[in-house]
Parts: sequence; C-alpha cells; structure tokens
Amino acid sequence: MPPRFNVLGVRVSAINPRDALDTIRLWIDQRQRRYVCVTGVHGVMESVNDPSLRAIHNGAGMVTPDGMPLVWLAWLNGWRRADRVYGPDLMLNVCGAQSMRNATHFLYGGGDGVAERLADSLRARIPGIRIAGTHTPPFRRPTPEEDSAAVDAINASNADIVWVGLSTPKQERWMAEHRSRLQAPVLIGVGAAFDFHAGLKRQAPRLIQRSGLEWLFRLCTEPRRLWRRYLSNNPRFIYHVLLQSAGVRVYN
Repeated sequence: MPPRFNVLGVRVSAINPRDALDTIRLWIDQRQRRYVCVTGVHGVMESVNDPSLRAIHNGAGMVTPDGMPLVWLAWLNGWRRADRVYGPDLMLNVCGAQSMRNATHFLYGGGDGVAERLADSLRARIPGIRIAGTHTPPFRRPTPEEDSAAVDAINASNADIVWVGLSTPKQERWMAEHRSRLQAPVLIGVGAAFDFHAGLKRQAPRLIQRSGLEWLFRLCTEPRRLWRRYLSNNPRFIYHVLLQSAGVRVYN
C-alpha cells in the first residue's frame, strides 16, 4: 500500500504517476480487489462534510493527489517525490503502458453513448487495447434488477480494470458499494475523463493544470454547473488547511 499523508482527515497517497501504475499492475498480478479514488480539493471537502465519504476514501487502496494543492501539501509533508496523478492522464498511462498490454478494461459510466464513444476513442489512440465492455447506468439510482444486470455484465467480461465515470462523490460510493460484488481486481473512479477522452469537453492546457488554476479554466467552460463547487469549496479548503497546519484543529 502506498504511503499516505493526512489532508483534513483524508489519507491521500504520496505517489506519482509511475507509482500509481506500478501499484495497479501489482494488484492485477496478485488478483487483489482494490478501488482507487482520484481526488482533488472537491473530494476532500465533500469528505469533510460527510464522514461516510471520508471513510470510503480512507478504505481505498489509493487516493491519488488529483489536484496541485494536494501535491503541494505532500511536498510540505516531506514527500518530495509525490506528483499529480490526474484522472485523465492515469487512464491513458494505464491503458497505454506496455506492461499493461494484456489487461482488459470495462467502461462504466458517462451519459448516453459516452462510454461507447470513449471506447472508440481509446481504440483509435491505443491500438491493441482490450476493452471488454461498456455500460451506461441510468441517471437516477438503478433498480436492484438493473444493478444486478450491470454487475453480471462486468463479471462476465472478465475485466481486470473497471473505469468508473460517475463524478464525485457518486463514483466513490458506487465503487465502495460494489467492490465485494465485482471480480475485477481494480476499480478506478476517473469522473470527467470519460467526457475529455470521448472528445465532449475540453481539458485545460498543461501549463494551467500545473499552475493549480485548472479549476478556473473549468469554471469558465462550465460556469452553471461548477460555480457552486469551486467558489464554495476552494476558500473553505484553504481555511481548513490553515487550521490543520497551525495545529488549531485536528482531523483524524
């Protein structure tokens, strides 16, 4: 299990992209059953508000530092090798790695037709990738029969990795609820990576990503959907981190 550091009670993995790839490959080789939370400021603040979501994060095999603020906190905690493990990049790194060429993938999530479009995009981008199946759940909560059918389809595919694109915190809850029912060794929640790699949404330029201002780029591209998330969470995150750093408040 990768080492972790405490960010407002969430145990974030002190890793870089290479560490994440090696860990996922190890879990598949050993047929371990793990799930990965790809988490930034939004996921941490949702966990501050909801102890059950915090427990889901802390029960994950990895909680990757998806945003630069978490990377900077890792450095301040002495983990200088840590770097951003960004969901869309993690998907491409794992799917395209030579050491993972025999792994099979299942795509669960996205809106109508998104998973199929993503599968076509990945096949064009990574020749030889093995995509065992796709499934788009209803926007509402699935009925028990619908949920069982999806689980049966994933298990019948014999996938090694299930990529989950449901957004935070829905995808984290889904992975935790289904981990014991799915035979695939690894579940990875990558949220907007489905839309990005399917060509439905624009990614921020790399320089903006590394500067920690990706949130501003996304706010400008989707203001109606994201304004509340960023304008509420970001100031509160800074406030809580300052309290934790000063020892005024302890986040267990």
